[in-house]
Amino acid sequence: MTMDTGKAAAGGMDESARLGWCAGRLSRRSFLAGSAAGFGALGLAGCATTDGLILAEAAKIYGPMPDEKFPIPATDIRKVDPKYYRRTVRYETREAPGTIIVDPGNFYVYRIEEDGAATRYGANVGRAGFLWSGDAYVGRKSEWATWTPPKEMIRRQPEVAQYARGMPGGLDNPLGARTLHLYQNGAYTLYTIYASSEPDSIGSGITSGCVGLLSQDMIHLYSRTPVKTKVVVLPA
Repeated sequence: MTMDTGKAAAGGMDESARLGWCAGRLSRRSFLAGSAAGFGALGLAGCATTDGLILAEAAKIYGPMPDEKFPIPATDIRKVDPKYYRRTVRYETREAPGTIIVDPGNFYVYRIEEDGAATRYGANVGRAGFLWSGDAYVGRKSEWATWTPPKEMIRRQPEVAQYARGMPGGLDNPLGARTLHLYQNGAYTLYTIYASSEPDSIGSGITSGCVGLLSQDMIHLYSRTPVKTKVVVLPA
């Protein structure tokens, strides 16, 4: 397994602002400015012998998902640094299995597994000025959620005014196929972990504090994450 070390260590804006600023660029990127076992084996030290093998395995994980409500195309994995592909790693932490740990400094999200292991996903995170850290939990979950741009974004980008009453779920919706909404002390923080269809965003700080995973990774994490799951966001 790849070796990582864990540091266990979440903050709040209006819901529309967070949801809007977190996920988009018109055609997804303009909004922004405003299985694991199969590939996990590849993460075992010394087992990834060739670039061709890595790409072949990744192509299976990040292939099309035609059975979704809005069929998801294959991710262009050539736009993703292989170090951000989903894999199983060693991760030392006192957090319980099932906990989600966000490491914005290294652009990773971990789901803690049994026996000192974790499923690791590459992520995009908050840009400078929008980073935050602390403990939160998943207060609710959404599939193909509606996105509403904040007033501040509409002022800066009048072209998004057409979505002032909400943008229905779909492939062009900034929140993507799945969203985990993060809460603290019973209150919505307005931060989310969401599905991104922008492979070149992984490994960068481009959101207003939310965390994006590739759609296939987000669906994988979402399916294993019940409401009330603890989320730890480490300092960057």
